[in-house]
Amino acid sequence: MANDSSDFARSMAIATSGLRAQAGRMRVISENIANADSTSSTAGGDPYRRKVPTFSSALDRTLDAQVVTLGKIKPDQSNFRVKYEPSNPAADASGNVKYPNVNSVVEMTDMRDAQRSYEANVNIISATRRMIQRTLDILKS
Repeated sequence: MANDSSDFARSMAIATSGLRAQAGRMRVISENIANADSTSSTAGGDPYRRKVPTFSSALDRTLDAQVVTLGKIKPDQSNFRVKYEPSNPAADASGNVKYPNVNSVVEMTDMRDAQRSYEANVNIISATRRMIQRTLDILKS
């Protein structure tokens, strides 16, 4: 039979791993949005390339449970946006400037998804804390 206090601790630890993973995802998304309009520092060079976070599941032997971790952050291999701007210092010999392959709408959608997942994990921790408090109140009376 499982120990109730260890179940509470496991629930909070699992939710905490979700919080860490989503916080890392938000960091990557913010980096993508911040660089959405940056260009190369050299003429004709490649600009910032969008980054895509990945997640992995791992067995935490101390908790005896699966937890989520932020995996590798991979570069998005889609093409850069190209605009004809011959006066731009980042323009190549034909006057084209490469812009990052960051789509603000996609980033905002990912951010919303990360936010909802983060909030769900916070709710798990809050509910677990309330259950612990109620258990303690019952034991005191």
